[in-house]
This record gives sequence, C-alpha cells and structure tokens, in this order.
Amino acid sequence: QVLEKLNFTTPTPIQHHAIPVAIQGKDIIGIAQTGTGKTLAFGIPMIQLLARSKGARGLVILPTRELALQVDEVFRAIGHSLGLRTAVLIGGLSIKPQISALAKNPHVIIATPGRLIDHMNQKTVTLENARILVLDEADRMLDMGFQPQIQKILHAVPKDRQTLLFSATISPDIIRIATGAMKLPIRVEVVPSGTTVDRVMQEIFIVKKEAKSRLLEKILSEYKGSALVFTRTKHGAKRVTRVLRFLGHNVAEIHSNRSLAQRRDA
Repeated sequence: QVLEKLNFTTPTPIQHHAIPVAIQGKDIIGIAQTGTGKTLAFGIPMIQLLARSKGARGLVILPTRELALQVDEVFRAIGHSLGLRTAVLIGGLSIKPQISALAKNPHVIIATPGRLIDHMNQKTVTLENARILVLDEADRMLDMGFQPQIQKILHAVPKDRQTLLFSATISPDIIRIATGAMKLPIRVEVVPSGTTVDRVMQEIFIVKKEAKSRLLEKILSEYKGSALVFTRTKHGAKRVTRVLRFLGHNVAEIHSNRSLAQRRDA
C-alpha cells in the first residue's frame, strides 16, 4: 500500500533481483552503480523483516554524510506510516541530537563508519540486536580507508544476522569481507563490474594544462544544461570554480574542505 501511494510500480533491475532474495533473509552481494535504486533494494526487505521481528534493528553503513541523509529520506518516506524510527549518525553535526535519537530506540541506524565508532567508544549505541546489516557503496568505503572501522563494526554486530553488501565493483578486499562476514551470499550483478552506463558518449581531450580552462569554457558553451566537473584536488576545484564564476557561469563548489552546510547548500 505504501509503495502504491508513492507511485512505485515497476522495480529497477537491482530491486527486481535483490528484493525477493533479501526478503527470504539471505545474504546478498549486489553489484550496481549509484542511481540504480539500491536504497529500496535493501530498504524494502529491511523494513519488511523488522516489522516481523520484535526488538530487531537494522544497521546501514555508508561512506558519506550526504548519502546517509539521502537514505534516511527514503526510509522515512516508506516507513513513516508504519511508525518506523530512524537515527542518523554522521560527522559534521552535533553528537547530542544523535544521542537523543538513539535513546528513542530506533528501528534503523544509518551511519558513516567514523561517527558510528565514536558512538561505540562512548557507549551511546549498542549493536547487539542488529539483525540486518547493510554495507552500501562498500568499494567507496574501502577506497576512503574505512577498512579498520568496518572490521570493528563487523566484530560488534551479532554473528547471527543478515548481511547485504552493495558495491559498484568487486575487488579482492570486497571478496575478503564477503567470505569473512557473510553466509553463502547470493551475487546479484545488474551491471558487469566496472562498466559505464549505456547511452553515455565519452570523449577524451589531450591538452596542455594552460589550455584546460579555455577548453572547459568551450565545452560548457556547447552543452546547455547542468554540468558536473571533477578535479583531481580540492584546490583544483576551488580554482575551476573561480574561473567559471569569472566567466559568468552559475557555479557551486563541493569537496571535503567545505562544511556540511556549504556542501548541502551547493
């Protein structure tokens, strides 16, 4: 009924493959890019299973604050009418409201690894009733150096649990987590690991460093609509922002030197 009300009718491929398996309580390794509907692929089974098991809790671990807030929005949309309570544990925000949210005994905790470890060290959170664990964008978490925190979290959650791991790629580190922390996981691969999205034309320009700003200006004048520009460094992002603003473009800057408020604003 909730899904009907939200006008969800046709599942995306990852939802189509993952939801029936996850609802049976099985462990899953899901290979899918960002933007393929992963949140509902693990959110629907988690909410369904938590509704059936009294006292059980769900734990979702993600690499970034922004992703945690997005996942919380989706969970609230689905779980609102079911009385679902969530707690979001992320850095960059005061820890006090997070402790208050934990005191209300939430059904689902959505967290970044570092802040969850902070709460574990302060004994403001207990993971002994976490029956469903989701590691979302696991490859990004490992790239960001969160492996020690993930291992600590895996040791703190019950052995008898369901684990759902989602990643855009499969690496030896992901395989190690899967073999060490999962029970015969079922692999759901929607897009072959490491492939690019269909209908995307790719071009490469080899230019001298000093010609890059002029080339970027030329490209932006040819392609109307919004554009996403990645730079290798935070300073590079700041410089490109300055150049584009000078050229009269409406531009927003987002990287880890910006505060959470500035990033959300961007």
